[in-house]
Amino acid sequence: MVAPLEHRLPVRVYYEDTDAGGIVYHASYIRFAERGRTEFVRMLGLDQGAYREETGLGFAVRSMTVDYLKPALLDDELEVLTEIQSTRGASVEFLQTVLRNGEALTRMTVRVACLNKAGRPVRLPNLLRQTTPQNTP
Repeated sequence: MVAPLEHRLPVRVYYEDTDAGGIVYHASYIRFAERGRTEFVRMLGLDQGAYREETGLGFAVRSMTVDYLKPALLDDELEVLTEIQSTRGASVEFLQTVLRNGEALTRMTVRVACLNKAGRPVRLPNLLRQTTPQNTP
């Protein structure tokens, strides 16, 4: 079975996502991206809560770069496109783009590490390592 290489999550902008001027607040894009990554991993068959219960392992953002290209507005219908760019032994790098009608509003590169209960990096689950042909050592 070939794993999907991208996921698209529809998101509507609510009042709570905006500033007083009706423009999406910068931190809201980070919440949208978190939801997109979570649903991408779920689509691959990895339930993060169950995985943590079974293995004691979890995931944490190690680094993030965000480019804000154009503003989203109250009531906009957006789409969060999530793709795996590369994997390393204990981390995975996602490219996430927030789109409105196919136009990029925000681009994020997010590196997520797999950690044990002590907060130490551990090898990614096979499911994530095998998802991209662009693996690096």
